[in-house]
Amino acid sequence: MLAIAKNAEAVLRASDQRWQFALESVGDGIWDWNAQTNEVFFSQQWKALLGYADDEIENRFESWENLVHPDDIAQSYADINKCLNRETLFYENEHRLRCKDGSYKWILARGKVFEWDVNGHALRMMGTHTDLSDRKQAEAQLKYINDELLRATKLKDEFLANMSHELRTPLNAILGLSESLKEEILGALNETQLKAISTVESSGEHLLSLINDILDLSKISAGMMELDIESVSVNALCNSSLVFVKQQAFQKRIKIHSHIPTHINNININIDERRIKQVLINLLTNSVKFTPNEGNISLLVAIGSGDTWQGEATIPQQLRDMNSPTILFQVVDTGIGISAKDLQMLFQPFIQVDSALNRQYEGTGLGLALVKQIVELHSGQVIAESEVGQGSCFTVALPYDHSPYCTLESEPTVTNSLPLAENPKIAIAPLILLVEDNEANIQTTTSYLTALNYRIIVAKNGEEAVSMAKANSPDIILMDIQMPGIDGLEATRQIRLDPNLINTPIIALTALAMEGDRERCLAAGANDYVSKPIKLRQLNLLIQQTLGSVN
Repeated sequence: MLAIAKNAEAVLRASDQRWQFALESVGDGIWDWNAQTNEVFFSQQWKALLGYADDEIENRFESWENLVHPDDIAQSYADINKCLNRETLFYENEHRLRCKDGSYKWILARGKVFEWDVNGHALRMMGTHTDLSDRKQAEAQLKYINDELLRATKLKDEFLANMSHELRTPLNAILGLSESLKEEILGALNETQLKAISTVESSGEHLLSLINDILDLSKISAGMMELDIESVSVNALCNSSLVFVKQQAFQKRIKIHSHIPTHINNININIDERRIKQVLINLLTNSVKFTPNEGNISLLVAIGSGDTWQGEATIPQQLRDMNSPTILFQVVDTGIGISAKDLQMLFQPFIQVDSALNRQYEGTGLGLALVKQIVELHSGQVIAESEVGQGSCFTVALPYDHSPYCTLESEPTVTNSLPLAENPKIAIAPLILLVEDNEANIQTTTSYLTALNYRIIVAKNGEEAVSMAKANSPDIILMDIQMPGIDGLEATRQIRLDPNLINTPIIALTALAMEGDRERCLAAGANDYVSKPIKLRQLNLLIQQTLGSVN
């Protein structure tokens, strides 16, 4: 019997040596804890992980205990006890151990109780230590990178918001004064002066378009653009897009042709109307820009799937291969065309296809990048086909929903604006409180509205706005948002606290144009939100509609 016991012990010792060798060969340290005597065998590799020689650490439980970081000891004990109490089969814990040089190293400790007594008490627990230094360093680096990305994103958002405000504010004055002069609100102009003002206005509109494109592209890149999906008439969508470019085409004697099959003409589709209109206008504007005088441009609409399509559009093969219900809008022109090489980078932001063209045709290269991103947000795709000297064909393909609400003909919408004369007080002289800190915008807005017989009082900051609103009870308040001291949002909140002003219309006129700005203005108590620069004629209509709806 003694020989058998010795043989079994030798086999067990050999087995222990084999798994110890296997674990230490991959860099893990080994520990073997006698729970009754508190003696612990720490392998040579276990000690080497911490920088100690084999004889520098006693084989006692307290040796490990004294090395554990104070912040980690409680959780380490808790996880060990779960295993000892049979709450878990395995022990696993990440903690820091103090190295010989005084630094701390992250360790992954794993183990299991291998022997129990007859009363269910743990006798022997064995396990390993794995060095987590590389992983923890990688995690720290990743956290640093993520923190830097968040910081960069925040800085970018702040920059875009500031850029929007700083550029839109002077643009508001430029476009507002141009509009006032062009409408001869400030006096009669001769033909030469009107032509000059038109040039100023068109240049300002071009700059505004550039600002909007940059902001839109940034919103999409940051995942901040949300689509406002609604049922939209295909016919109305196409017509409103064509109206935008007809004057430009007329000046170049370009013929514009559109074809919408009769049954398609009467259907609605579920899209963000403003964004898809932005796509079509962008494509049509590009066609007008790059098509020589007396050329031709077509806007074609088709619907179908696989090899079955209705409409005059040429169906790209990749859409036929998809075999899913699709509606497509196709812009075809007889323009200068695009080379196969340039087609590959056509939808990259800030890229224009040829440096020579940059000198002949204005643009930033943002438009087509926006087109692609907006269409992809709708789960669609854009396909460009072109040859140099043979014109271009751009196809916007959008999923088509066969549900009933997508196939009903849209009902005509009639908007009734109530005339000011229906309320005697407002008809005589509506009092407007203009809250604005920019002198150019004050002059522009007051000159225009005064010429239309409004009474204007001006507050140049939030504090003045609150006190003047209480003192004068204006019929309507035009509120700028970014101001020194109390901003427009806080001023709006304070005005709404006055029972006499709780129903006074407040329109936020602000150069802020980022996602969520409108919601913040409305949440503060504004009735409406308009992003600068605003057309003064539109501002007048908005004032009339707001006053009419209130009264």
